[in-house]
Amino acid sequence: MISGATAVLLGWGAVGVGLWSTLLQFRRIQQRGHEGVSLATWVLFLFMGIFWMTYGATRRSPEIIMGSAVIFPLQFAIVVRLAPWRQAVVVLRALGYFAALCVVPTLIWGWIGGLVGVGFAMTINRGPQIVELIRHRDASGVSVASWLYGVLGSVLWMLFYVRGHLYGAMAATAFAGLANATVAGLAAWRHAQARSTAFERQSVELWL
Repeated sequence: MISGATAVLLGWGAVGVGLWSTLLQFRRIQQRGHEGVSLATWVLFLFMGIFWMTYGATRRSPEIIMGSAVIFPLQFAIVVRLAPWRQAVVVLRALGYFAALCVVPTLIWGWIGGLVGVGFAMTINRGPQIVELIRHRDASGVSVASWLYGVLGSVLWMLFYVRGHLYGAMAATAFAGLANATVAGLAAWRHAQARSTAFERQSVELWL
């Protein structure tokens, strides 16, 4: 059984892990560019952050609020670097998904409907990033460590939600964690391919 004090530590631990994972991705984009990074994924991150902050406010949970609030500026900075004004259709489509999957269900069925919707949205949100990694060999802008920390953060949030009997939020986070693991695995595969290609190129140059 998770005690109240332990739940608080889990919640703030999840906040810290989320901040660190987003910072890793932001720094990688700064250093290596944004090749392989999906604009749709990060725009949806912004919208869903607003959802979670609102949900946290209704539950009077500073951990849930801060879980999205502390990373919102970094997520916004990543979106700006991806030049959303050049892909307005992608932004509008992401807004449409968010409205259909999160806003409308919340208005009709309350928070339980919104949590089901956000669980689905958090899962398909990683879809564009997964497709990007499958379609393109260059994933230099994608941080494997960032997505692995995302998996760890999901586990911490799940334990936090179990303690608070917030099972809808726990299920939504579980699906997001599985999607995070998929992205991390694909990114690691692409980075391994890039290292192999670079090694083969160096070997050929040595022989010439």
